[in-house]
Amino acid sequence: MAETTANTVGRRKTSIARVILKPGKGTVLVNKRPLDEYFARTTHKVAVMEPFGVTQTEGKYDVAANVKGGGETGQAGAIRHGIARALIEIDSGMRPSLKRAGLLTRDPRMKERKKFGQKGARARFQFSKR
Repeated sequence: MAETTANTVGRRKTSIARVILKPGKGTVLVNKRPLDEYFARTTHKVAVMEPFGVTQTEGKYDVAANVKGGGETGQAGAIRHGIARALIEIDSGMRPSLKRAGLLTRDPRMKERKKFGQKGARARFQFSKR
């Protein structure tokens, strides 16, 4: 146990989440709103809570996350990444289980940019020989 609180950053696509993790009763606040109120889909709620399930630390830490950018799925992934990093900062013994679950890897997939002389990122304008 290095510290009692941990401040970390989690990212996914264009979403950035600043996560503060401290010992508590398991309260999760996203942009100063409860998790259930912020995310409508249960898949997003499950994704955010996944690091606690992997490390068997449900209800032991309070989470305060500030997240911006991207959509709901990207924001949930960014919070999950930030929580996983914060758990390691608090107890480095959790690293192997989080790494095995793939929660420490930053998801690098992003929207490809549109190129000049083309209709989109990969789509070309229709070609005609004559």
